[in-house]
Amino acid sequence: MEEISMKRSWHSRDWSRLVRLFNGLTFYERFEQAIILILIALIMLVTAIATVHLISAVWHLIVDIGIDPIKQEIFQEIFGAIFTVIIALEFKHSLLVVLAQHENVIRVRTIVLIALLAVARKFILLDLNKVSAMELFALSVAVLALGIVYWLAVRL
Repeated sequence: MEEISMKRSWHSRDWSRLVRLFNGLTFYERFEQAIILILIALIMLVTAIATVHLISAVWHLIVDIGIDPIKQEIFQEIFGAIFTVIIALEFKHSLLVVLAQHENVIRVRTIVLIALLAVARKFILLDLNKVSAMELFALSVAVLALGIVYWLAVRL
């Protein structure tokens, strides 16, 4: 009986929070908030699928292949999958902040942070034997530029 009461309380609390969220908003602001809710749901789905893929890859690594520190490609794949999950979580978090604070835009520093994570993921997945020096230089310049923009965004 207590468990049913707790479930009703939890659902009613969430519902009242959602109603409070939409009270006092214009039609377009409600539209934006609804889109953000849909995006959050989609990102949660993608994150769950990426996490299942990561668990499967790690399980395969441990059980079928065995952890072999010589095989760099395997570790690159695993860490790439970890970064995919981290990027998705950071993106979802930024949308939750926008939703909770009734902001209309995602902050620049959040976008730059997600871009930095994506470029860091790219660095992890790079095969240094197959990448040209120019491509490595371009990625390095991108990281430097994103780092400077992030630093400026945090300072302002």
